[in-house]
Amino acid sequence: MENVHILTQRISARGEFLPFSAEQYRNDEPAAIHSLIAKLQTTLDIKELLNIYAEYAKQIINFSGMQFQSSQGVTQIEHSDNSSPPYSFDLDINNEHLGQLIYFSQYPLTGNIEAKLSNLHSALVYPLRNAIMYNRVLRLATKDTLTGLNNRSQFNDILLEKLERCRRQHRPFSLMLLDLDNFKQVNDSFGHKIGDDVLKEFSTVLQTSIRGTDSVFRFGGDEFAILIDDPEFITNKVIAQRIMRLVGESSVMVQYQVTTSIGYTLVNSHDCEDEIFSRADKGLYKAKAAGRNCARAY
Repeated sequence: MENVHILTQRISARGEFLPFSAEQYRNDEPAAIHSLIAKLQTTLDIKELLNIYAEYAKQIINFSGMQFQSSQGVTQIEHSDNSSPPYSFDLDINNEHLGQLIYFSQYPLTGNIEAKLSNLHSALVYPLRNAIMYNRVLRLATKDTLTGLNNRSQFNDILLEKLERCRRQHRPFSLMLLDLDNFKQVNDSFGHKIGDDVLKEFSTVLQTSIRGTDSVFRFGGDEFAILIDDPEFITNKVIAQRIMRLVGESSVMVQYQVTTSIGYTLVNSHDCEDEIFSRADKGLYKAKAAGRNCARAY
């Protein structure tokens, strides 16, 4: 961001520190807001909305960073510097709380600046609500509702993406399939509420066991998958051993005597989706045949 000391002028009558563009904005505020609304309506991406909005907010307030916090998580503008004092504003629409918009600025916000920001917020809230709703629906379409993991639909999409990248760049990856040993007996003996607790605990184990480049999926029931972005079988062994160790250390899994069987395969550029899945499934079958609570490659 530009040096705010150079770009700032002081309006002595009000004691405000404003960008030099503030005078131009004040002279044509309705047109600026109309232009902002038009640009905000071009995207449903929350970060992109925030970046568009920030360009207009810079005309009336000097800030080093900007952040939006909501139920969707935390989003901030590109190159946001959040080291300055924060100024938070609740964004609401029709009694619905969207979240908090936070400006990080070394300069104090006067009542006049806050009033101008309020006008900008009025332009932001409708596109922002639409983006939040869109992302919420998108999340429901790609996430398992019980565990929060990616679902089978998302698995299919990501598998195709990785396979296409593998063909172009010759970068192998791995598919790991997992299911839970003794899970049916848990549901039959203790009920589905306990079964759900076991599934959620196992999901936590899987998320703890992988790296940032890997992806975990729940297919349904007690069937899970991991796409491992690494060309070596040794990585599969390390992750499988970590998963089995954490399962063995989990009080929930131990209480209900649940373990996991794992099968995995290395993917190459000549594979198709069915071949990949079939090999990993055969690895899983080998693990079951070997007595369960183990991992096998195919």
